[in-house]
Amino acid sequence: MARSEPTCRTYGRSLQGVQVSASRRSGTTDELGPEEPERDGSDGQDLLAALLDGMDAALCAFDADGVVTHWNREAERILGWSADEAVGRRGLAGWAVRSADAEEVEGRLLSVMHAPGRQVHEFALLTKDGGRVLVRTQSAAVRGPDGKPAGVYCAFSEVHAQIDLERSIALSEALFEDASWGVVLVDVDLRPAVVNAHAARALGTGRTSVLGRPLGELLSQGVEELESALQHVLAEGAPPAPAEVWVSVRASEGEQRRCWRSGFLRLASPLAEEPVPLGVGWLFQDVTEAKHAEQEASLLRFRMQQLHRASRAAAECEDPAEAATVHLDFALAGFADHALIDRVAGGALTDAETEGPVRLVRVAATPSGAPGPSKLADRAGLPVRYAEGHPALQCVERMGALRASAGTATPEAARTWALARQWPPDAVHALCAVLRSRGRTLGVVTFLRGAGRSAFERSDAMYAEDVAVRIATALDLAGTPGGD
Repeated sequence: MARSEPTCRTYGRSLQGVQVSASRRSGTTDELGPEEPERDGSDGQDLLAALLDGMDAALCAFDADGVVTHWNREAERILGWSADEAVGRRGLAGWAVRSADAEEVEGRLLSVMHAPGRQVHEFALLTKDGGRVLVRTQSAAVRGPDGKPAGVYCAFSEVHAQIDLERSIALSEALFEDASWGVVLVDVDLRPAVVNAHAARALGTGRTSVLGRPLGELLSQGVEELESALQHVLAEGAPPAPAEVWVSVRASEGEQRRCWRSGFLRLASPLAEEPVPLGVGWLFQDVTEAKHAEQEASLLRFRMQQLHRASRAAAECEDPAEAATVHLDFALAGFADHALIDRVAGGALTDAETEGPVRLVRVAATPSGAPGPSKLADRAGLPVRYAEGHPALQCVERMGALRASAGTATPEAARTWALARQWPPDAVHALCAVLRSRGRTLGVVTFLRGAGRSAFERSDAMYAEDVAVRIATALDLAGTPGGD
């Protein structure tokens, strides 16, 4: 059975010093049968032709006289000239290069025979249909067995394709050197394979020490969410929009809570017939400060809306004491779990009177067992059994907000701490704000949080003071609580 002719044609003496026929080789045996060396040579030429035709770059070669000896399939694709039409021609004039440019082009290509290394040139070649293609060539001399120049090989590609390749390489290098955001290549085992400098700093480690390590060794929180996103990208492809992932980084100075806005790209091998996953490209920016600012702005808007709603609802209350509980209930939303209002026994105090012993009487409180609206206390007016140094008493003495917390105490110790201060047993954090109206101290409002919430901060104290002003105004309008 005859073998098909290779597309890559050769002429005369090949550049490797092997004699090759320029005629069509049918591949059939003659009557006597081929000799063993000839069969080996035929197989070698088939292999050479297959290698040249499989190249992604166009390739042509010239002997020492400038005759075309090789022409592969990619060269045919770019210029349209087949191997049969190209091999055996002397020079490129009149068919692959304009006659006016041929001398310069051929001179530049063949001059490499007498120069070391490779040379890179750009010039226009002609296509079979008369068009022109700007190509970039890399040419080098081919040496014969005696070490003397035997010809030139020239690999070329369209300039725009070469520029695209160079841009891709330059982009990759820039991403892993100078990018102002983190870039991590994660392999199919979800372990970092390449990390740029920015990402290494964000992970709190060096570029090489992070490679091959499980993400769980680098992050203490957020690992499951991140690995789930990476697995999704490997299976389904890149998500349509960036994702914000909160993580805790294991750093030398302790864990750091960060928010990373992340984009993901599935990486597949360009050399395989079917896409073969190589891993995931993970790009991220640290947006922690922006997220905190956004959260604070959103919280501020919500609290201002609550104050506005509370004022409108309190304005419809006939009883000023009831209006005070309305302000308290609106303030609790998203802010605290429990709240108490205590008034100064015997009426409001001037600034001079707050220096002596002060007794407080419960006016209103939220239910401690289950959520519900605040309730006014009975009218007996018995003082609350606050021990000396109680946060509410200190708040009256200082005439300012005061924060207290059980800290990292055990649940049992925290329960004891709360009960000793006459607070619900689940209270862990407290914030007291003084009730002031017309230059006098009327009492204290206390906000309490359970173990599931964070401790009160300075911004919380400012909000509590705003609520306290409204509650104090309502109590002042009511006169002495418990009276007529």
